[in-house]
Amino acid sequence: MPDPHIFKIHVRFRDTDAQGHVYFANYMVFCDEAWGAYMRHIGIPYQELVKYGVDTYYVSASCDYSGSAVYEDEVHVETHVTRLGRSSMTSEFTIRNDQGETFAKASLTSVCVDPSTRETAPIPEEFRRRVEEFEGVPFASAETRA
Repeated sequence: MPDPHIFKIHVRFRDTDAQGHVYFANYMVFCDEAWGAYMRHIGIPYQELVKYGVDTYYVSASCDYSGSAVYEDEVHVETHVTRLGRSSMTSEFTIRNDQGETFAKASLTSVCVDPSTRETAPIPEEFRRRVEEFEGVPFASAETRA
């Protein structure tokens, strides 16, 4: 597996809860920010994806927690795309501190849609090509994409 894209975040006070730990839902915010950074890194930021005539919606999110970050921690969010279908994709995230301790593992599934009809639309081929190039793996062929 190639090196993951790593997005670093310093935990802000507002990210924490009354117990002083990162509020559980903010891990998903970290993943959303890391996903945007991943897209910029492969050369197709969100705005460029829109130029291809598609928008994206999250349709599924999950997170398993195994620790917690606190105020001023530097959090590293490792991102990989693990599935590219015809119109949807799944990204997986591992959230660690700078010592390598894992706090959470998460996944987000996004679907591409036509912004005018909100109907599903194919993932743009250039986006698919760049993800496959970065991840170092070909995803399913056009005939088997779901």
